[in-house]
Amino acid sequence: MDPHPHPPPFYYSQRAHEALLRAGPRLKPLQQVHAHLLITGSHRNLSLITKLTLLSCAAASIAYTRRLFLSIPNPDPFLFSSLITSFSKNRFPNDAVLLYRRMLVTVPSLRPSSYVFTAVIKSCSELSALRVGRVVHCHALVRGYWLDSYVEAALVAFYAKCGDLVCARKVFDEMPERTVVAWNSMVSGYEQNGFSEKAIGLFHQMRDLGVGFDSATLVSVLSACSQVGALELGCWVHDRIRDNGYDMNVVIGTSLINMYARCGNVSRAREVFDLINDRNVVSWTAMISGYGMNGYGREAVELFDTMRARGPPPNDVTFVAVLSACAHAGLVQEGRKAFASMSEDFGLVPGMEHHVCMVDMLGRAGLLSEAFEYIKRLDLVKPAPAVWTAMLGACKMHRNFEFGVRVADHLLAAEPGNPSHYVLISNVYALAGKMDRVEAIRNRMIQKGLKKGVGYSTIEVSQKTYLFSMGDKSHPETIAIYEYLDELMKRISEAGYVPVPESVMHELEEEEKEYEVRYHSEKLAIAFGMLNTSQGMPVRVVKNLRMCEDCHSAIKFISVVTQREIIVRDKLRFHHFTDGSCSCADYW
Repeated sequence: MDPHPHPPPFYYSQRAHEALLRAGPRLKPLQQVHAHLLITGSHRNLSLITKLTLLSCAAASIAYTRRLFLSIPNPDPFLFSSLITSFSKNRFPNDAVLLYRRMLVTVPSLRPSSYVFTAVIKSCSELSALRVGRVVHCHALVRGYWLDSYVEAALVAFYAKCGDLVCARKVFDEMPERTVVAWNSMVSGYEQNGFSEKAIGLFHQMRDLGVGFDSATLVSVLSACSQVGALELGCWVHDRIRDNGYDMNVVIGTSLINMYARCGNVSRAREVFDLINDRNVVSWTAMISGYGMNGYGREAVELFDTMRARGPPPNDVTFVAVLSACAHAGLVQEGRKAFASMSEDFGLVPGMEHHVCMVDMLGRAGLLSEAFEYIKRLDLVKPAPAVWTAMLGACKMHRNFEFGVRVADHLLAAEPGNPSHYVLISNVYALAGKMDRVEAIRNRMIQKGLKKGVGYSTIEVSQKTYLFSMGDKSHPETIAIYEYLDELMKRISEAGYVPVPESVMHELEEEEKEYEVRYHSEKLAIAFGMLNTSQGMPVRVVKNLRMCEDCHSAIKFISVVTQREIIVRDKLRFHHFTDGSCSCADYW
């Protein structure tokens, strides 16, 4: 007889149960443990059932977690707090908020810990639940957590994520001690809500105060740099990444690719791309998009082919990038092939963005009839306005006003409240000589209270970004800028430049038109850049709208007379001007 008999089946001590619970967050073993607890009567042990519930949540079995929780007759504050925190940590924000509400009802005298408030606020942030988050904020203030750094940092991130930057900044400014998490949340909030200049300004403040930053800070700043074309600061951040020994992982690497590509330095973007070991679909797509937006369509297609052969499967965003690259480079056959492979080779269903790229590609190539037939074949009752905008832009580009007039009606019917459509249509009518329709379109804009978007250009000098609008005279160096620009315009006129008056309102007199186009924002920014940078350095400008034809023509001449490379990123793409030619080959 065995002197050391095994214990009876299903007999486990509390210590054995705890050992099993620590084995790992896999659901099937947890269910087996739960069965043992029920059979042995140990399910009444609150400590064990609490651990089982938390591990079930960690195993991402939310339904089973709810069943376990509901089986507990009188959950204690520890279980509430632990489960709320676990729900938030494991990305079940809705359950975290609902359980917080139940806790307040079940245990009204409970004073939640800062960890609970931090978890609930984080969950509200993930849900973008601004109203609920404000209530939780009030609860935290009443419970005396208005000076808690963790709660305050979570509130900054919450308000920033919900787009309420005023409240986010108020909480941030009132923090007695700002953690790097709070700084990161505020910088990221500005960047993600389109206030890149403020994000960069806050980072400069952070740097001046000697606040230590981490990789998350640098990723947000790189994104802000890419939006405003701040290459100098982006290069400084890249240097800090190297100096601090950060790994060139896919997150940092992709951020650097985007920054360099969107600042017009494609060669540096490719260098970073080649250094990333664990390239994923996002990094491949970023590099393909970078080639495309800078006019390197062939390189974009070649990299796409390499990705298909040796990289991860492309996704729908990858196909938008390669189709856009083909559209801007006139690679119609390559674009057709890529579009066909989307469904045939990868089983992806083309979305509206892909259809827009196809119409844009066909239209730019002068295949207007085919582009129009493509739109008619779309299995849609009402094609998106972007489809008609691409078609109308192609009609204007190729001076096909018969098609343009037909497309204009479709565009206004699809999106009657967008002022940029009226401006584009007005220009098409004017070029077609239909001045009565121009007047009618402008009257409709006035009646609807629509105004054309204000154009502006930004330029970075010595890690500081400067903004110019048309005819802007607010800069301290205005006199010098205008004098230098007038000199430039005189020099390029002697070299053969002729103003393109179609770039401004058509009812102006010719002399007025020439004056208007002379002081467009990108010309002012270029003049300022040349005055404040060394000879031989490229001048980089970012324009928020599409660059007009006159500026495009003038800048080609300016690149000749100054022997400077000029890089302009407008709403649609990059233009690299060198020795009188543009990288777009006038195909824009």
